[in-house]
Amino acid sequence: MGVLRRQAYAGTPSFYNHRMALHRFSAWILAGCVILASRPAPAAAQARPAAAQPRAPTGLSEFSQSLQELAERVSPSVVQIFVTGYAETDDEDRAATGEPVLERSSGSGVIVDPDGYIVTNAHVVENATRMEVELPFRATGAMVGQSILRRRGRMVGAQLVAIDHETDLAVVRVEAQALPALPFGDSEALRPGQVVLAFGSPLGLESSVTMGVVSAVARQLTPDDPMIYVQTDAPINPGNSGGALVDTEGRLVGVNTLIYSQSGGSEGIGFAAPSNIVRNVFQQIRKYGRVRRGELGVHAQTVTPLMAEALGLPEDAGVVLADVSADGPAARAGLQPGDVVATLDGKRMENGRQFRINVYTRGAGDEVTLGIMRGGQARTVRVPVAERSTDAGRLTELVTPQNAIRQLGVLAIDLTPAVADLLPDLRRDTGVVVAAVGSELPYSQQGKLAAGDVIYSLNGRLVETVAALRTALAALAPNAAAVLQIERDGTLMYFAFRVEAR
Repeated sequence: MGVLRRQAYAGTPSFYNHRMALHRFSAWILAGCVILASRPAPAAAQARPAAAQPRAPTGLSEFSQSLQELAERVSPSVVQIFVTGYAETDDEDRAATGEPVLERSSGSGVIVDPDGYIVTNAHVVENATRMEVELPFRATGAMVGQSILRRRGRMVGAQLVAIDHETDLAVVRVEAQALPALPFGDSEALRPGQVVLAFGSPLGLESSVTMGVVSAVARQLTPDDPMIYVQTDAPINPGNSGGALVDTEGRLVGVNTLIYSQSGGSEGIGFAAPSNIVRNVFQQIRKYGRVRRGELGVHAQTVTPLMAEALGLPEDAGVVLADVSADGPAARAGLQPGDVVATLDGKRMENGRQFRINVYTRGAGDEVTLGIMRGGQARTVRVPVAERSTDAGRLTELVTPQNAIRQLGVLAIDLTPAVADLLPDLRRDTGVVVAAVGSELPYSQQGKLAAGDVIYSLNGRLVETVAALRTALAALAPNAAAVLQIERDGTLMYFAFRVEAR
């Protein structure tokens, strides 16, 4: 059974298996050379003069040269990110009783704006208590000669701008200007078989490049997952997370995210977040400080042959709107249940999954143009994309620094009816809602607090307001054990931690 592995790297690589493989590979090459040497040379070759004339570049050498130039151009835009933080917990860790230990790990990032903005994966930086980025060395003035040993860049501190867990993307920023930003490409233009290159720091080996092809586009990890990935066979390993997947023009077409592996290493099945989604996430985070996810207020289904026959539809494929929310943007634009969606922004819609994925890439404030069929007549409807009604990210708009609870490293607000409207149905109507989290969260073997968590009690005593929670935390002695009862995604759970001295 294969396992999906997100590819941050922590530890020291072992080269033993790689050395053995290289020895075997060298032996095969040597054996081939012996066989070739034992064959008689063709007559033309025997008559060839000792000093052969240089040949014109072949197509293969030109291809190799173009890849070298591409790697030289792209590499300065892909950085290594060093993270100090607590390791992600799993079921085995949660059963352990040892005290937490800070560890140092590394991943990759892509400079997407000259003013210091870098895109990476959320799982690379989400547990960070400290981040550093190695910026590429940039020579000043003419340099005589050049060593094959790449000069290390300068280390600078980095700040987390925001994390988007739904796409496993994050934006960090460094205090630097005029950085070599990588231009975005159009991931929807990718096709299987297209040559791509993966840049990053696999196993901590900075500034590495591998080549492969696009294996598939719009790959979902689960059938209902709105997030899609570009699948590639370009080798991706731990430490490649957050690195760049580029086309042969040097444009960013994806951010390397995870691999499907039985061994823990690359087996030629890697996944990258498509650049169109990456661009949308980055632009929204830069503008709003978070991702404002959009929706149309419809429930779209795939038209099946049986459905088409029963409803008298002209085609036995496509998308039909099974439901239209009464107060949603689609209803206000005039859409009705039973409308058949033929196109979205000019692109033919073949099934409900495709429709949902295309809407998912649009942010709140965008507008889509739907080509629909109703009663045998074609119509064009423009629908504004509204912000998702239940989105924990909207809670950040309701907080200020005065909402900080420093013992928990969060910004929190009282649970009110207005706040409850932004969350899924809750078990209780009073409590404290986590609106945003910082980098200095208390360590817990149950994971960590997240935006949208609702705190109901501390050490078994109900807390109904932020003020009451602050008072209860202040009464605890340094190093005391504490446990919160929280609700997350409709489930009650405990969050145990030890109070730190501040």
